[in-house]
Amino acid sequence: MLSESVTDASSRNDARRIDTHAHVFRRGLPLAQHRRYAPDYDAPLDAYLAQLDAHQIARGVLVQPSFLGTDCSYLLHALSGARDRLRGVAVIARDCGPDLLTDMAEAGIAGIRLNLIGHADHPLDHWISARTLAHVRELGWHVEVHAEAARLNGIVVALLDAGVNVVVDHFGRPDPALGASDPGFRRLLEFGASKRVWVKVSGAYRNWPGNRVADDEARKAFDLLKDAFGVHRLMWGSDWPHTQFETSDRFARSLELLNALVPDDKERDVVLADTPARLYMFDD
Repeated sequence: MLSESVTDASSRNDARRIDTHAHVFRRGLPLAQHRRYAPDYDAPLDAYLAQLDAHQIARGVLVQPSFLGTDCSYLLHALSGARDRLRGVAVIARDCGPDLLTDMAEAGIAGIRLNLIGHADHPLDHWISARTLAHVRELGWHVEVHAEAARLNGIVVALLDAGVNVVVDHFGRPDPALGASDPGFRRLLEFGASKRVWVKVSGAYRNWPGNRVADDEARKAFDLLKDAFGVHRLMWGSDWPHTQFETSDRFARSLELLNALVPDDKERDVVLADTPARLYMFDD
């Protein structure tokens, strides 16, 4: 049961707390040709900032939605609307050039995302060229990976071999039927020793249906992640506006789950503030 209130979760570092995973978009934007989903509502920047303010979260990270493909113009425009509070994670073309990447860095982009859910397995070079990945590394960015746990090993190994840091989305996306026993999730735990992989404690509902089930399974997964990575390589994200789960989840609910998973104030400050501030370059 989740007993601690969201207000109680507002610990000593309110002015530094960071939501590392949210999306903004509006209807009518050009959509990616290959997409799993497209929302029929708007999720504008002002609505997201209102969520941050309502829950005493100082800053946020906007992640390019998969259904918008590599056209990051709306994301970049949103970043310009609150540059001091926001950073971004872009989705880029395989051969994205250094000039565009540099412009993105100046706009507040701090990493790129490989969203492989629903895509066939391919080598890393299919998604991003070695040349482009070298530019990503030179900028000090990380690569965020959204893929089923069973597929993580190959892509994470390749990225580490290329010299970039890696962020894994949504608890590592274990098979709902297997939970923390998923062999792919167990392999993810081994990457804790690399000191170059982080995991987002976010979107539990994408892995396990039902709040009670999600709470129990998230606890099992979180405890293993904490043991393997240490609390300093875990980060929290609201996953706002909870695309495809809009009617069943809320920003406050995500924070409540975090409170239950990380009841210690000092540890929660690390997850909510210290670690994401460094990784997303808010301290620069």
